[in-house]
Amino acid sequence: MEAKTSLLDNMIGVGDMVLLEPLTEESFINNLKNRFDHSEIYTYIGSVVISLNPYRPLPIYTADKVEEYRNRNFYELSPHIYALADEAYRSLRDQDKDQCILITGESGAGKTEASKLVMSYVAAVCGKGQEVNKVKEQLLQSNPVLEAFGNAKTVRNDNSSRFGKYMDIEFDFKGDPLGGVISNYLLEKSRVVKQPRGERNFHIFYQLLSGSVHPSQYTPININPSKHVIGGLHHGFRLVSQNAMQIVGFMEDEVQSVLELVAAILKLGNIEFKPESRVNGFDESRVKDKNDLKEMCELLGIEQSALERAFSFRTVEARLDKVSTTLNVAQAYYARDALAKNLYSRLFSWLVTRINESIKVRGLRKKVMGVLDIYGFEIFEDNSFEQFIINYCNEKLQQIFIELTLREEQEEYVREGIEWTNIEYFNNAIICDLIENNQNGILAMLDEECLRPGTVTDETFLDKLNTICADHQHFESRLSKNSKFLTDHTLPHNCFRIQHYAGKVLYRVEGFVDKNNDLLYRDLSQVMFKANHSLMKLLFPEGNPNKVNLKRPPTAGFQFRASVGTLMKNLLTKNPNYIRCIKPNDKKAAHIFTESLVCHQVRYLGLMENVRVRRAGYAFRQAYEPCLERYKMLCKQTWPHWKGPLFTLENKRAQCLEDLATLIQKIYRGWKRRTEFLLMKRSQVVVAAWYRRYAQQKKYQQIKSSTIVVQSFIRGWKRYKTCIPPFQMQKYFLELKKTLPSMSPIDKSWPARPYLFLEGAHTELRRIFHLWRCKKYREQFTEQKKAIFEEKLEASEIFKDKKTLYPSSVGQPFKGDYLEMKTNPRYQKLNNLVEEKVILADIVNKINRANGKGAPRVFLLTKINLVLADHKTGQMKVRTAKGDFLLSSERLIEIITKLHRIKTSSGEQINIDISDEFLVQFKQDKVCVKFLQGGPKNGNSATCKRKNNRLLEVSVPSP
Repeated sequence: MEAKTSLLDNMIGVGDMVLLEPLTEESFINNLKNRFDHSEIYTYIGSVVISLNPYRPLPIYTADKVEEYRNRNFYELSPHIYALADEAYRSLRDQDKDQCILITGESGAGKTEASKLVMSYVAAVCGKGQEVNKVKEQLLQSNPVLEAFGNAKTVRNDNSSRFGKYMDIEFDFKGDPLGGVISNYLLEKSRVVKQPRGERNFHIFYQLLSGSVHPSQYTPININPSKHVIGGLHHGFRLVSQNAMQIVGFMEDEVQSVLELVAAILKLGNIEFKPESRVNGFDESRVKDKNDLKEMCELLGIEQSALERAFSFRTVEARLDKVSTTLNVAQAYYARDALAKNLYSRLFSWLVTRINESIKVRGLRKKVMGVLDIYGFEIFEDNSFEQFIINYCNEKLQQIFIELTLREEQEEYVREGIEWTNIEYFNNAIICDLIENNQNGILAMLDEECLRPGTVTDETFLDKLNTICADHQHFESRLSKNSKFLTDHTLPHNCFRIQHYAGKVLYRVEGFVDKNNDLLYRDLSQVMFKANHSLMKLLFPEGNPNKVNLKRPPTAGFQFRASVGTLMKNLLTKNPNYIRCIKPNDKKAAHIFTESLVCHQVRYLGLMENVRVRRAGYAFRQAYEPCLERYKMLCKQTWPHWKGPLFTLENKRAQCLEDLATLIQKIYRGWKRRTEFLLMKRSQVVVAAWYRRYAQQKKYQQIKSSTIVVQSFIRGWKRYKTCIPPFQMQKYFLELKKTLPSMSPIDKSWPARPYLFLEGAHTELRRIFHLWRCKKYREQFTEQKKAIFEEKLEASEIFKDKKTLYPSSVGQPFKGDYLEMKTNPRYQKLNNLVEEKVILADIVNKINRANGKGAPRVFLLTKINLVLADHKTGQMKVRTAKGDFLLSSERLIEIITKLHRIKTSSGEQINIDISDEFLVQFKQDKVCVKFLQGGPKNGNSATCKRKNNRLLEVSVPSP
């Protein structure tokens, strides 16, 4: 599919329902259908994303799509789940706002896939690195593990989540994931022993049995050939779940222990019982075939006789008394199924805890993004306690949506004094109160019925409901005070019906009390605790005989209501982002859009009301304090009123942050360079000290060596004076005295050596003589002469090998005052006008830029000013410290050298560029001055000629 460049460009239908005209339920549904028919499965209601399950793969989740939506404004591109994920991630990363992604909808609407897409997008756009990639992979691979153990095929969904999952992903200040924590809610453990018609058990059983020759032998828990491979969900355990478990952090022995437990549950399901009469007339249950019992006990390290007895007898403890009663066949089957359900549910809870240990963040809590993937609203042919709890949870999630998007937003407008016409909507708080009220709610009455003494059955529970809830407008039963139900054959006597926000659901009370009690006989817990298996003591801590707790455990309903309450509080502390999943048809087929089904979901989800509130209200709002905190850095640009669009404000803030970062970088780089400089300076001092020491040692060694040579020759002369007459040495020194070279340091001549044995001494005497005459030559310099030589040396550094006429100027001394300013009466007045000391005074030619002709001017240079005056009258023409002039002088080298010395002594840096061509600024005009080699006819002086408005040619004589 080709990418859109804007929400409004080449749009199929209307991408945001807020812009839909006219807004009716019919146009709403038609717009969804039009977009769905063109494979556009996402549509916005403001910042809410509507997602239709396409029941087929679409090419809109590629890496290119991820890059397309990365760091883009929400409405900049066509609607996509990536846009919502990017908006949530950037709000968390840039604004430090904890986020939660609430994904709601019916079973089969695509909630699980939506949560995977959100997590995969966040993983793709956050930081990289070995440690970060490891964390991301662990977070992503936790999904396949939990899906294998917690998902199953239902009539509405091939991969239905049979548990609720909420994952908090924690990030550091840069937006890189650090880890997370997973909370699970109400695993549908009854599926282990019984599934509705046309549905399957949890995926893990089929994955474990993949490749099994006789899968039909596990019929007691509905693992039979007709259900063994369904809908392409058959995967070998070692190819999917085991690999994911290893990535998450499970050890090999832990994986093996988990497999042994799953296999033990399969064996447990095959155990059957038979009655056996006792002398007292009561029946006692006995295991029919002990092979499966034996294999299960071997897998878990359980004493076979102890488990067999726990299936036949039950011990009841009351304070100090213990009573043992026999179990009939029905009670034995109940105990077997209760053990299977508890084994599996506790194993699942242990898996979640073990995953949390691997992915949890060590240290303080950081930025958090929560992703909620929980079972959708369910209306089955036979609805029991599980569906009641699931639909209660969906009622609570719908209440959050109503609170934040419909009620709270409208109340905010009223509080702000904004003119507002109230938009009516259905508030399901009355249904939530019917279920969870502490006094007369259905869950409270179920708990009360489970805990009271006496005979308790599902029928007594229904009678209690009929007594207390009969007048409730959302509760219906055959015995309610509304007599119209007496002839309603769709409402059996053992059922009650609740008018949920998503429609009426009929619940069969059979099993409500047992499932809420969720009791496991203590004998079975103690047998499991004694098992020689690494996980049993962790899964059944209440079986420890040393820590017997006679207190009744909390009911399943109480635990779930508490966990849902905690979840709701957690969600309300975060900024919510909504994905409303819609199921387009009941056939799980592609390209089918059932309007009546979609319309029903749109109604109970309150989407039309949401659109109306969005249309009538404001597209964006933010509390004063966070807004001030975020944009106060732009006060000069935004105070007192901001008149630009919001995105421009964000762009200016981003630019301001970049400027601040640049400032910090600049200061840091300056500090770093200064630190490096000081370190190098200290190092240079050390190196210089060591070098001076080395140089002095070397010089000493040279002097010492020369002394030794002289001494050796003297001693040799004395030793061999009989061979070498003394008069020869005397003659050598006398001749050397007569033939010494001049005292000029540049004189390189030296008399020849008369005797071979004097080679070393002759050379050393030459070096000593040269050093001595250099010292004598330097002692003759006056301070004035030193200054002249320093100027000549500086001129050499500036002009040597750069200016053609430089060699001929070396011998000419720098006089400075060529006009004799103090004694010449013509310039006496001019000398008085110049207060500073005149460093150089001479006649120069000032070139006229208009025609290139020169006019003689008196040129005076002081430490502060440059003065040009008339050479005849002495009247001052120009006195300036800055400006461009084009001057011609025969003493250019001296002028530039003195100017350079003045600037250098004042601490200024001056760059002298010697070139054949340069630009001169005359007021607003720039003129190019170009030097050309002149011929003999030009004479000895330079001539200037204006070629055009931008070029002045200077002909200089040949050297």
